[in-house]
Amino acid sequence: MRAVRTDEWARAKEFRLDALRDPVAPIAFLETYEDAVQRPDSFWRERTERSARSASVRQFVAELADGGWAGSVVALVERRGAADAFDGLSAHDQAHLVAVYVRPEHRGAGVLKELFDAATAWAWSLREPRVERVRLYVDERNGRARGAYRKLGFEATGETVLVDDEPSARELELAVSRPRD
Repeated sequence: MRAVRTDEWARAKEFRLDALRDPVAPIAFLETYEDAVQRPDSFWRERTERSARSASVRQFVAELADGGWAGSVVALVERRGAADAFDGLSAHDQAHLVAVYVRPEHRGAGVLKELFDAATAWAWSLREPRVERVRLYVDERNGRARGAYRKLGFEATGETVLVDDEPSARELELAVSRPRD
């Protein structure tokens, strides 16, 4: 497990496009392959650079011995009282995990746990803000992901948001609290 490097924008782009082709992508991600593939290379460069250098965003990748990537997760820091990922106001200093993807051939092998361990360790290591919890949202129809996140200690908070293109569906907030020091 390691953080993405600034010069890996093309690999990050390729990995994201692969994730968006996954059969579960329509309920797992908030963007489509068709939209993402149209983005210019400058978008991918800036996104990867921000994920590698920013104090408030970090992308972690599970790198294989051959240099390929088995999985990835992005952690976004949300400050109490500031706008969060859903344009509400964050009630916590927290990290929000997004863009979670493990290639099918590596699922069930502990890659997700290692990615989440890296992302949460990074979040807990921040001095400012002192992250109180790590959260994520999962579509209620994505039972496989919900089960995997629960196995890693993430619990439903009771918070939900509606899915834009399907008003009868909801995204469920799951979170894990900071360990006591």
